[in-house]
Amino acid sequence: MHELTLEELTALLNVFNRAGASQDAVEADLLSRIKTQHAEKEELASMDFDDCLGGACKL
Repeated sequence: MHELTLEELTALLNVFNRAGASQDAVEADLLSRIKTQHAEKEELASMDFDDCLGGACKL
């Protein structure tokens, strides 16, 4: 299975937002997981890998 891109995760969040707040437990869990993955991908995309030179950070 392939991993979703940041753009795909953003699109899914937009779909959930347009669909409204009435969600069952499965939908709520899925939305929570999508939000977590989106936040992680955004953080990774915004990292400046030059800051990691010399072992200053761990990936």
